[in-house]
Amino acid sequence: MTIPAAAAIVGSSGYLDIHPERKVSVFKNPYILGLTSVASIGGLLFGYDTGVISGALLYIKDDFPAVKNSHFIQETIVSMAVAGAIVGAAVGGWINDHYGRKKATIIADAIFILGAIVMSAAPDPNTLILGRVFVGLGVGIASVTAPVYIAELSPSEIRGSLVATNVLMITGGQFISYLVNLAFTQVPGTWRWMLGVSGVPAVVQFFLMLLLPESPRWLYINNRESEAIIVLGKIYDFDRLEDEIALLTAQSEQDRQKRDDVSYGHVFKSKEIRLAFLAGAGLQAFQQFTGINTVMYYSPTIVQMAGFHSNELALQLSLIVAGLNAAGTVLGIYLIDHAGRKTLALYSLGGVIVSLIILSVSFFNQSSATTTNQNDLYGWLAVAGLALYIAFFSPGMGPVPWTVNSEVYPQEYRGMCGGMSATVNWISNLIVAQSFLSIAEAAGTGPTFLLLAVIAVVAFLFVVFFVPETKGLTFDEVELLWRERAWVLAAASSISSSKNISQ
Repeated sequence: MTIPAAAAIVGSSGYLDIHPERKVSVFKNPYILGLTSVASIGGLLFGYDTGVISGALLYIKDDFPAVKNSHFIQETIVSMAVAGAIVGAAVGGWINDHYGRKKATIIADAIFILGAIVMSAAPDPNTLILGRVFVGLGVGIASVTAPVYIAELSPSEIRGSLVATNVLMITGGQFISYLVNLAFTQVPGTWRWMLGVSGVPAVVQFFLMLLLPESPRWLYINNRESEAIIVLGKIYDFDRLEDEIALLTAQSEQDRQKRDDVSYGHVFKSKEIRLAFLAGAGLQAFQQFTGINTVMYYSPTIVQMAGFHSNELALQLSLIVAGLNAAGTVLGIYLIDHAGRKTLALYSLGGVIVSLIILSVSFFNQSSATTTNQNDLYGWLAVAGLALYIAFFSPGMGPVPWTVNSEVYPQEYRGMCGGMSATVNWISNLIVAQSFLSIAEAAGTGPTFLLLAVIAVVAFLFVVFFVPETKGLTFDEVELLWRERAWVLAAASSISSSKNISQ
């Protein structure tokens, strides 16, 4: 069997136009749904840990006076999980490439379970911080692994929706964390239960992953073709399976030749990889610097800053924000394969800019309010700004960065570049988590949100100029896209050099 021509690469729009009966539907293949659901539990861990600490922190402060009296310790408790995730993401890329996506997930679960136990039993803030580091390590590895595992198992026509499912689990985890926080508000040992329950999904995923297969693309490049074919046979019908096997066989020969040369230095000798990494890592950085985890980590605290001082009311209002986050992600799952990645990101950022300006204005005016009614008005305006922010962010800048990063790198570099890009995300996350309260205290909450709005404008321009549309493209078509961009840049550079010499 011959490999399809470039105009009709297996899974491309041209191929599916010729063979529409070979399209794969999400809901007609329970095997794909099952694989995606189990792999996405890593996203649930990510989301739960992000959300639960915002509520638990209110009660940790009650138990430990040192925490209550120091914004720095509060930020450290929040951000040490992020610091652990930075290391986990960096190491996770290497684990993925050398041991596979399945083993990487199992390792992440084991580390997360250990962290949950340490946190729930912590006798002092230092032990709690240690547990947060372990949890972060597990989340960091999972944040690299889950999108890549799902993308490599997914047919190109539904890849965006399936990878976005992992983001739905992140936002769903955040929503569940707020429900759990509310459920334990009147229970002795409040925050210990909130943090300890986080180990339950990790235990479930640990045992389910033992039953799941490895990524067929990873199996192919590691000379385990027969195992890969068994997995692919459960995803595609016979005719398309033959074409997928032919293409994978040809690709794997090239990938094996390149694999031994893979290193951080070697990767960036390629202009195509540099362009891909700029787009992928840039999206990950802007996802954080536009403020999402400022909102998710500190939403109860922001609500209290807006004038609602009750812990329970702050958690209830934050629950609404988390619910909007999950609902928006469901919309994003539909739009990402219909509207496209780039378009969705641009609409999302436009709304984020408006929302951050509303938040900034509400806090600016609240600080100068002279009556209780005015103070309440601007407090509710701040809550509305939070809700609007989530409504715009969650369908676009929530799933788009993770989806783009799961598909823009070549097979032989996907684990490494995905890990490096996720590391950028977590470093950006750490900077935001560790600095938000301090900046808000020093400069004011209004100016802080205005700064985030300016960053969102820069992010909008970045997407316009540096992020290509990858909707419906196969991995091969994405590689061709970067080659064409690299060629255009090289040609432009050559012309510019020639003009300078002539002058």
